[in-house]
Amino acid sequence: MSEEKNDKKFSVWSTYSDEDKKNLENLNAGYINFLSKCKTERESVNETIRLAREHGYKSLDEFQSIKAGDKIFSVCMNKSIVLFNIGTEPIERGMKILGAHIDTCRLDLKQNPLYEDGGFALFDTHYYGGIKKYQWVTLPLAMHGVVIKKDGSTININIGENENDPVFCVTDLLIHLSQEQMEKKATKVIEGENLDILIGNYPLKDGDKESVKEGIKKILKDNYNIDEEDFLSAEIALVPAGRARELGLDRSMILGYGQDDRVCSYTSLIAMLESNQTPQRTNCCLLVDKEEIGSYGATGMQSQFFENMLAEILDRAGQYSELALRRSLQNSVMLSSDVSSAFDPLYASAYDKKNVAYLGKGMVFNKFTGSRGKSGSSEANAEYVAKLRNALDKNNVHYQFSELGKVDLGGGGTIAYMMAKYAMNVIDSGVAVLSMHAPFEATSKIDVYETKKGYSAFLAEM
Repeated sequence: MSEEKNDKKFSVWSTYSDEDKKNLENLNAGYINFLSKCKTERESVNETIRLAREHGYKSLDEFQSIKAGDKIFSVCMNKSIVLFNIGTEPIERGMKILGAHIDTCRLDLKQNPLYEDGGFALFDTHYYGGIKKYQWVTLPLAMHGVVIKKDGSTININIGENENDPVFCVTDLLIHLSQEQMEKKATKVIEGENLDILIGNYPLKDGDKESVKEGIKKILKDNYNIDEEDFLSAEIALVPAGRARELGLDRSMILGYGQDDRVCSYTSLIAMLESNQTPQRTNCCLLVDKEEIGSYGATGMQSQFFENMLAEILDRAGQYSELALRRSLQNSVMLSSDVSSAFDPLYASAYDKKNVAYLGKGMVFNKFTGSRGKSGSSEANAEYVAKLRNALDKNNVHYQFSELGKVDLGGGGTIAYMMAKYAMNVIDSGVAVLSMHAPFEATSKIDVYETKKGYSAFLAEM
């Protein structure tokens, strides 16, 4: 159904029955809850485990042996997770993999964050991922994360989401004094070192040195059992506070934090969980950390977490050998599920209108990503794309093909090239997003629903 995309007046909404719209709203209600509840990788993993167990999945640690029909999940350091629905065919014949990332742009606390200046207590931060720093000032921010004490105990932090909670913010210079600031380039209007979080102004004892800081330390100790030195072993992020919301008078869109890439992780997960039948080829859903900073680290796609877990699966299925592991990876097919840029008429000059995704026109495929001369690209083979088109058309999925923007303006990437190193067929697919990497991003409800349908078709047909 991709040919309909060429008609700029065409919208997938016009094809939907009342029953389709009801199903769409049900899926998006669940997505809004997921988006509002899961603002860090750890929270996303915890919610994934909860939903997976509801659908009969068990931890890999609970299996001594594995057979067709078993539903398994495995977690890496509480920040990445992989699910397997074991098929009837030997795993070395390949899997069908949906892979998305669950990290998103944010402000992280530094290891020694707490200080006082000018009668204020502040937290020093280090931004994570590619952001326009000026977008983060004066927003109400919530604090999410964990503090791990020296004895190994965990303190979960979630402050700012409840209406009775305090919130936090980065301050900005008043317009009356900002003549010099306004003359700076956008990259310099707000410096990274100035993205510090205002957290207090009440002195513990008036007149004492750093009394405001001491007051904050007392609150942290009394209310949360956190000592200042405990920040050394903490992972705490500042993210936009509040729930995701329906966008527009017609409620056709969603506005919320972290849709890149939780919109693809959620739709991938739901497609996986709804696939209740024992498949022929093993199905896999891979939700990973660190994509926004190049997928480095033990929980990123450049680690061997996935390869190690697959080796464990093969071993407990009685199928392991080094050759079987290599064949399992090479013979697999994958959708690297990540968002794409949507056409924005306010910035039309950034896009090639013939090769851009539009909100409301269905699932998006990027045959390649990379930048400029396809640098850093993992380009899908035409034969693989043809098979995908057939599977999607067979299941009445609306889809479109796009590029990120005009050729010489920049570009981007996903986890696709890291999986392509195994010589498996992989292509980028997902949902078109407006204001990508901003504190609040926008998507179309119908694109969310069509993408879930597309992932389901991929698991059923490929």
